[in-house]
Formats: sequence, structure tokens, C-alpha cells
Amino acid sequence: MLTIHTADQLLRGDGEQPLSSGAVLVEGRAIAAVGTYEELTAAHPTARVRRWPGVLTPGLLNPHGPELLEHSYHPDPREDLGTEPLTGEALSSLDMTEARWGASARRGVQRLLAQGTVAVRGPLQRPTVIDAVHRSGLTIEHGVTPMQLRPGADATFAIFDATECVATVIKGRLLHRRR
Repeated sequence: MLTIHTADQLLRGDGEQPLSSGAVLVEGRAIAAVGTYEELTAAHPTARVRRWPGVLTPGLLNPHGPELLEHSYHPDPREDLGTEPLTGEALSSLDMTEARWGASARRGVQRLLAQGTVAVRGPLQRPTVIDAVHRSGLTIEHGVTPMQLRPGADATFAIFDATECVATVIKGRLLHRRR
């Protein structure tokens, strides 16, 4: 199925000027075309359209993967531990099994997706954390890989309205949506 994602502006990530009423045409896991909303809807009138406020841009690379996912505990809302990640003494006082690390990583990944993150910098060591990251669709990067919105690239991007992430798409899958 073809889907056109459009926003007020599109930043391609290649240093080019922002594109007003920019859009990407997604086919499966890849970007099939980049252009203005008018160009893409004229060329693909049967494509599903998702309109977003703000700026459509390549997703973010979070450089703190190990710190956020292997050295922090993201509490379950049913626990009486608050809502913020626990580190240091608070983390040391917990009985951290591999299953608990995996559950924490899944909650941490959801937080990252809600911030427009599509990749984390590694290396990660815990198999349950690595599994949670891979299952979510996030990638683990070991170098600097500039992300660009261009035909043939993975359909991986985020949309921001002011400073808040509205949506995160990884390989064509809408994994976070604010509204």
C-alpha cells in the first residue's frame, strides 16, 4: 500500500533547503519518492494520505543507548517507583533479572520513539535489551550514519510540531503517534 506522509515542511537531511508542503511517498519499507504534497498526490491519487503538523525530518540518533537502556531502569507504571528512569543507588537496590531488564528496555524504547528516535548508539551488551531494541525497529549504530529522506532509503523519519514529536515511522511502520 502506498502512503503519502506530508507536513508543513520537509527536511531531507542532505543540506538542501526545507521543502514547504513537503511529502514522502512510502511503499512498504522504503521511500518511493520525495516531493511536494501536490506533486505526489497528482502522481499517486489512490495513495493513503497522512497529514501532520510541523516538520517531517529524518529520525533522531540517540547517542546514549547503553546509559538509557542498560544503566537505567524504566519503572512499570504498576510499580511504586515513580515514572522517571532509576539509576545509581535506586537501580542498585532493585533485583534486576534479565526479564526485568528486557521489560525496562521495552518501556525505555517507547520513550525514545516518543522523542523521534529511530536509532541508538551502541554497543549494547545485554541480550534482552538488544532484543527489545531490535523488536521495536530501532537500529543500533556504531558509527555516524547520516540519515536522509531520499527515494530508495528506508522509510524512517519523525515529525515534530514545535519541539514535540508528533509521530515516528521506522521502515514504513508508524510506531509512535501523539494523537
